[in-house]
Amino acid sequence: YGYGTVVRGGIPPSENKVYTDPEDLRRSGDDSYKKGDFRKALNCYEKAVAVSPTNPAYRFDRSSALVGLNRFADAVEACKEVINIDPQHVKAHNRLGSLLLSLGDIDKAKDHLYFSGGSKPNLKDLQKLQSLEHHMINLADFRRDGDWGSVLREISCAVSSGIDASPQQIFACRAEALLKMHRLNHAFLIISTIPSNTKTLSDSKIFGMASDSYIYSVRSQIELARANFDDAVTAIDKAVVKDPDSAEIAAMATKVKTVSRSRNLGNELFKVQKFNEACLAYTEGIRIDTRNAVLYCNRAACWYKLGLFERSVGDCDQALSFRPKYSKALLRRAAAYVKLERWNQAVYDYNILRREHPDDGEIAESMFHAEVGLKKSLGEDVSYMKWGGAVEPVGSQDKFTAAIQSQSASVVLFGTSSNPECRKISPFFDAMCAKYPAVNFYNVDEKTASVGEAEKVKAVPTVKIYKRGKRVKEMFSPTDDFLENSIK
Repeated sequence: YGYGTVVRGGIPPSENKVYTDPEDLRRSGDDSYKKGDFRKALNCYEKAVAVSPTNPAYRFDRSSALVGLNRFADAVEACKEVINIDPQHVKAHNRLGSLLLSLGDIDKAKDHLYFSGGSKPNLKDLQKLQSLEHHMINLADFRRDGDWGSVLREISCAVSSGIDASPQQIFACRAEALLKMHRLNHAFLIISTIPSNTKTLSDSKIFGMASDSYIYSVRSQIELARANFDDAVTAIDKAVVKDPDSAEIAAMATKVKTVSRSRNLGNELFKVQKFNEACLAYTEGIRIDTRNAVLYCNRAACWYKLGLFERSVGDCDQALSFRPKYSKALLRRAAAYVKLERWNQAVYDYNILRREHPDDGEIAESMFHAEVGLKKSLGEDVSYMKWGGAVEPVGSQDKFTAAIQSQSASVVLFGTSSNPECRKISPFFDAMCAKYPAVNFYNVDEKTASVGEAEKVKAVPTVKIYKRGKRVKEMFSPTDDFLENSIK
């Protein structure tokens, strides 16, 4: 003790050394960079820049680490800092040009790849430049013409050709194309991958607009289609701030705000039962945004209240042409079909809704009544069809055959009054009938043994589930949990 070097905490001196010389920091950063530890390398390069801020070499090294971390926008800014200090820095111009190409900013990429103090771009960058220029011109043309399928294809080609730094504006373009093709859910998923505070190049443009402004514009259109009108207005206001001189952004802002006002006015009028006036308000919004499914659906509700059921169906058709899985439009169309006694179409819509919302009791009951109306219109016996209530006994083969034809599930208990297992399951079967009113529950006992024989029942208690006349499940003496899970 008392001799030699004391190492506190067991840390070797070489690892505990604090570098203050920028060249030492740079060498340490280079070592980390070679090992693939870009975060540690960046930390060293930034310390070197802090010590010697006017040395372009340290800032250029910093851009290398940022590229390694896939922080491309920050790497672009780092290269610009190098060029501000040394305008003739060939490597910084070349790297900046390559980065801008990968980010889709072709015009500015050209300026740096062909800058006067440097050499011609390498063959790889030149080929990438020519290919991307071709695809971006096509992309702008297809977007202008509304050829959205071709827009999606050109985006894929552009990414394959070198826009490989995941530019947010290209994601936004893909989302816009999907929205225009009535694939709202997919468009929303794409735009949701772009954080609302995303960082793009401050001066980059796409389709003549500032990139940030274009992204906010697409976000606004998607929120408008999703009926999030306040969010749509907020997004378009941000777009205007980012690019106040863009005519396209200004036109979109007018559209979004007019449609939002029309919807809000229509809703207020609807609440006080001024259906004609509400209808006019929604119509004004539709005049501005002819593809807005929400406005068509809201106007359909007005037509329904006014007793104009054909018009209600027509507006629901329009809404569904733009949003094929729009539940509210399906529900309103089904209700209008019922009023028009177009039972088959009403049952069809309610079937779709039941698949989407299996636990919704109101939809289940509406579907049941539509099925009753359909059977009545076909002259069939509906005396056995009841909503909820008790388990229905089956009195004959004909009644059994009719009962299991329902679009809803029919659960049939085959048993006998003398069997202990049948007596045990019967109370739970009654409880399930009360719990699931959308499902039909029937009992076949020894009085109609011929029905059991026809259904090839070998032992009791047996439970069979039918749908549209076909058996979909069979259980012998099921447990309570298994039976309920099967009914669900």
